[in-house]
Amino acid sequence: MIHVVGLGMDPDNLPEHSSEVIEHAQVLCGGKAQLALFEDHPAEKLAIAAPLDGVIESLAARHASGLMVVVLADGDPLYYGIGATLIERLGPEEVTVYPGITALQTAAAKLKIPWSAVETVSLHGRTDWLPLYRALTRADFIAVYTDPVNVPAAVAQAILDKGCGHFVMWVLEDMESEAEQVRKLTLEEAARTSFSKLNLVLLERTGRPEVALTLGIPDDLLAKEKNLITKGPVRAAGLSALRITPGDTVWDLGAGCGAVAVEAASLAPGRVLAVEKNVGRVGLIRENIRRTGAYAVEPVHGPMPRCLDDLPAPDRIFIGGGLSKNDAVLDLACDRLAPGGRLVCHVVLLATLERVRRNLAARGWPAFVTLVATAESRPLADDIHLAAHNPVFIVGADKPLEG
Repeated sequence: MIHVVGLGMDPDNLPEHSSEVIEHAQVLCGGKAQLALFEDHPAEKLAIAAPLDGVIESLAARHASGLMVVVLADGDPLYYGIGATLIERLGPEEVTVYPGITALQTAAAKLKIPWSAVETVSLHGRTDWLPLYRALTRADFIAVYTDPVNVPAAVAQAILDKGCGHFVMWVLEDMESEAEQVRKLTLEEAARTSFSKLNLVLLERTGRPEVALTLGIPDDLLAKEKNLITKGPVRAAGLSALRITPGDTVWDLGAGCGAVAVEAASLAPGRVLAVEKNVGRVGLIRENIRRTGAYAVEPVHGPMPRCLDDLPAPDRIFIGGGLSKNDAVLDLACDRLAPGGRLVCHVVLLATLERVRRNLAARGWPAFVTLVATAESRPLADDIHLAAHNPVFIVGADKPLEG
């Protein structure tokens, strides 16, 4: 059995059973900082370094030879620690975990916040900040594990760059040491401040976006160019046809002001890319992200189809523009769509409708077509009347899993 011991926030104050396990170790494995705490221990020392494959093979070999192997972890081994990796690689029957106090637990106690109410994001060794942006949309408290690159100042600036100003940042440095410091700052202050490399960030919400992020946002609450926007009822029908599921990557092509992309972000946690060639409309997308807090939406500025080449493969594609001239955008979209993914197009012109249908039929993709004709009430004299919107064809198909 390989023993994985969480050192908590104060390695000098470990539970008795954890101390005994470490005392009897014949092999001690951990990061350089953890091993330095036990430099006088007679056990063989193995330093954890990337890639982990070699380290895990060494641990398994020493365990197989009958040695007592103990792996040291900061905080708790199963909270963004090495415990989960060892269990996955070696099997749960080969690993025993001794929990420790996490940085989040310690920070919550100091700030007197129930840590069950805190959503946690780790940027340690990561380049994907999407989990943070999704958390900004829904959470009131967010703990962020940082690293030497993704420092608190960078976190604060990234949030400000999204147009999100309704959080304050707590930075807890060198917790449970004589150098401990707890600071509360505005995001602007944090963005220009340096901190100890041993820190935990906790974001606290101080306000809400001006427009609630939901399906059916009133058109007049979104920034738009004149009246160029996919109308609310048509957006709802198109998004329903997309059948977005949690974790999907969604492309909104010809995004205009981003109304579809913003509401797509409200349906399920995932990644939404809003592609638009007009720089002014890209500005509108950014403004609507700010207004609604749809921070998972990523504006992409460029001409289609060329700008699509480097985007992550989509599970769902919505095409609201770019179909009227030729099939170049449609062809590339169909090629890049993940097997089993779904394509939905909004079409107004009959010639475009027929061309899209022929394209999908040639691929052997059974297509569906829905006509959406809506009208909106407007004042007339002392009453109201219904003003019709342009009818829209919703054309869609699922990409086969094979072939």
